[in-house]
Amino acid sequence: MPYEPILPSTTAPARYGDPILYPTAVQHPVMPLAELPPGVQLVTLPNGIRTLAYTPPAEPVPAPVQPIPAWAKTTALLAPTLGAGIAAAGFGIAYAAPGLIAMTDALWAAITLIAAGVLAPALLRTTRRAGQGTAPMQHITQNISATGLFGRATGTLNNH
Repeated sequence: MPYEPILPSTTAPARYGDPILYPTAVQHPVMPLAELPPGVQLVTLPNGIRTLAYTPPAEPVPAPVQPIPAWAKTTALLAPTLGAGIAAAGFGIAYAAPGLIAMTDALWAAITLIAAGVLAPALLRTTRRAGQGTAPMQHITQNISATGLFGRATGTLNNH
């Protein structure tokens, strides 16, 4: 049924309560709020009339941004520094490897020389004792004397 507006009568005098001048409101069927489709709400307009309206969905409130902790900043700054230090050490060792090998050879030679200097007298003493048998040890006593600051020194040797 199409909508036809009700116009006031121009021939009849206007009276209070005249259905032509003041038509009664058409009562529409009321839909329960539980049956409203999604996105439709019952809203109150600024002039006080309540009606159904499409409403945009509420956007979720974004979570507040957390500041970055100090330990994370420190770690992020130290990571490339530590990596660069390890890389520099690797290059340094690669360039120093021939010199390090020569140094180890020199250190082994020095250790051998020290060992020979310590062990040689001990070996000589043991071989002399074994060659002499049970011969008594010889003691030598030397007496030196001098007179004055620039005097000539004289001495005697005593073999026992």
